[in-house]
Amino acid sequence: MKKEPIIIVENLTKKFDEIVAVNNISFKVNKGEIFAFLGPNGAGKTTTIKMITTLLNPTKGKITINGFNPLKDKYDVRKSFGIVFQDPSLDDELTAYENMEFHAVLYKVPKKLRKERIESLLKLVELWDRKNDLVKNFSGGMKRRLEIARGLIHHPKILFLDEPTLGLDPQTRNHLWKHVKTLNKKEGMTVFLTTHYMDEAEKIADTIAVIDYGRIVQQGTSKELKKLTKERSLEGAFLKLTGHTMREELASSKDNMRIARRLWRR
Repeated sequence: MKKEPIIIVENLTKKFDEIVAVNNISFKVNKGEIFAFLGPNGAGKTTTIKMITTLLNPTKGKITINGFNPLKDKYDVRKSFGIVFQDPSLDDELTAYENMEFHAVLYKVPKKLRKERIESLLKLVELWDRKNDLVKNFSGGMKRRLEIARGLIHHPKILFLDEPTLGLDPQTRNHLWKHVKTLNKKEGMTVFLTTHYMDEAEKIADTIAVIDYGRIVQQGTSKELKKLTKERSLEGAFLKLTGHTMREELASSKDNMRIARRLWRR
């Protein structure tokens, strides 16, 4: 079966004054694939995702998302994806159901479909029995599951996950990835993730792209990267390719809420 790309990035560059954050990178993500971005802090992962999701305009290069150009077809591109940020971007003073409903309205989900989709998605992430509880009383894992459900309310073809398990315990991380893999298999949803957990990338991703200093150093399956570097572990392969240890990238919850609302309102 021929693979069909849903994300195409060609010679993408982003400069901030004299700083080159992303330096002439090219890659493709196929429909139904789980694609992981690995790179040390400041490598260009988040900048790339921001350009793909219309939050930043590239200095040069071309991006195609689900057949659309983010510069010319922003609305169509935004309908094509859901996104989960590093830190929670939920409204803590609303219930789980209200957060879902608010997002559905922003994405113009028809009123007659909202209730059905909200119920279906909250059941999928095992939060239906907590639908009327305030989000501020949720654990970190529950918030992550709710964010994934919220990001799927408009039936996107691509789900972006930016360090979605940062700060979660191993059991909750595994539980979260179980839901993501279910979505990927059952719905054929394409998943684009960034993570600093090597075990996650190895277990979850079909393709891994290692990025450093704004350039893609190498990409392939975990097995291919280990074979190429003659290392037994993905961490060893990563270290050989970049010379860096993986560091956690921290982000402000307020910044993520602000970014999320910018996306919704545009």
